[in-house]
Amino acid sequence: MRRFDQWTLESIRSEGAAMSWFEEHRFKWTPAVANAMEQVMGGKSIVLITDHDRRWFAHYITSTLNKRSQERPMIPIVCLDALYPHYDHLSGGESIDMLSDMLDLTFHGEYFFWYIGKGDERRADIAKRNDTSLLWIMDENFQNALIMRSYDPLIDIKLLQLYRLFDKTLNSVLFGEINVRE
Repeated sequence: MRRFDQWTLESIRSEGAAMSWFEEHRFKWTPAVANAMEQVMGGKSIVLITDHDRRWFAHYITSTLNKRSQERPMIPIVCLDALYPHYDHLSGGESIDMLSDMLDLTFHGEYFFWYIGKGDERRADIAKRNDTSLLWIMDENFQNALIMRSYDPLIDIKLLQLYRLFDKTLNSVLFGEINVRE
């Protein structure tokens, strides 16, 4: 079984120059994604949250992660907008606590957040409050998060490349090709 950090580097380099921008970012990627993979392998569901500009990406992820052509077990994933479409109207920590209570009841505490978007969005607040969240934060430095820039002219392409790497990682973990704990 191969080490996750070495496998990640080889996967990035196998994409050629198109993904060379990510080599230096892999040090933030590896522990964050390893944590997410361990949670998936432990049976937790993914609650996906994006900012408004990345709603298209949430739809892309939820429609492709479990597509029929995948020859792997289905991964439980749901977009927060589908569970509670009024999220943007919540105000204050007490309202977020009520939403967290609803999610705890729904998933029996067996879930984690995957947030993709700007760090100063209200939608980021719920994921940032949880230590187990997978965070792809833009325009803000946040501990244990992959940091990106929303104003990067190639941001959409980079997000798709990262998703492709995430999906490839998921396959390799599910089929025992890599160990994310090493």
